[in-house]
Amino acid sequence: MPFLPVGGQAVIEGVMMRSPSRMAVAVRRGDGTLAFLERPFASLTRRVKPLGWPVVRGAVSLVEGLGLGVSALNFSADEATRDEKSRPGAKPSVAQQLLQAATIVLSFALGLFLFVVLPANVTTALGFHDSLGFGLVDGFFRLVVFVLYLVLISRWKEMRRVLAYHGAEHKSIHAIESGAPLTPESVMAYPRLHPRCGTSFLFLVVVVSVLVFSLIGRPRGVGDHLLRIAAMPLIAGIAFEFVRLSGRHAGRRVVRWLTWPGLQFQRLTTREPDAAMCAVAIAALERVRHDETVLALERAADRAPAAEMAFIQ
Repeated sequence: MPFLPVGGQAVIEGVMMRSPSRMAVAVRRGDGTLAFLERPFASLTRRVKPLGWPVVRGAVSLVEGLGLGVSALNFSADEATRDEKSRPGAKPSVAQQLLQAATIVLSFALGLFLFVVLPANVTTALGFHDSLGFGLVDGFFRLVVFVLYLVLISRWKEMRRVLAYHGAEHKSIHAIESGAPLTPESVMAYPRLHPRCGTSFLFLVVVVSVLVFSLIGRPRGVGDHLLRIAAMPLIAGIAFEFVRLSGRHAGRRVVRWLTWPGLQFQRLTTREPDAAMCAVAIAALERVRHDETVLALERAADRAPAAEMAFIQ
């Protein structure tokens, strides 16, 4: 079988997996049974040709991934906390949907403030004005924000099981990429760090932003801050392309050196899972394996190889 480009995300008591044509979420309920959410997934990068161009596809994939991630988290929260008397499949009220939307918007606004606006203002206040000096110090403060965020996440007691499911997701993807049997015992033997992890992607965003923001220069007003925010899709796209290439050439020594820092940050965002967690990740992965056959048929027909895709996890 060809390489199956699959990515995923840890959720509450479960894992979401997505392949080129499907997404699936497996969640362990309180009674020990598994709940599943499955739906077709067709990326805009495959349906609209210009959106599949290098760099552009990174920003598009990021937005799509965030949308799938929110729906997966909502499903997992409902299933993991549902008791036997709860009504399955109940849709959230309009008020709950508005609250969720407001939370997402506020989270984005806070992230942009902490990652883009605040470091620039602090660097300006410290008296750095030349492009190189300002860019390096500004980037240093963004890296500090990034590290503090990861440390807080890793030390949040309620997040420990989610981080362990994150490790189970990585291990199961390593296993399928290696052609190993998808059993808990086999999967647990693989590392919990993966070069295509979203943590590595965020680290690369920090690194790329230093170069891009240095070219933009020191912000002198609201317009310059807005220009920096507008450059974020470009930065995300460049980081996405590097993550994509590193996933395809993970065995090369140079690639291993370049991806090493991002892998070390994953030690904060993953934990070693147990066999039951790996079983949940495998259950989600099995629901999207149909694409292996599809990719084999596409390759045999010499069509555009979907196997060249790679998702950020």
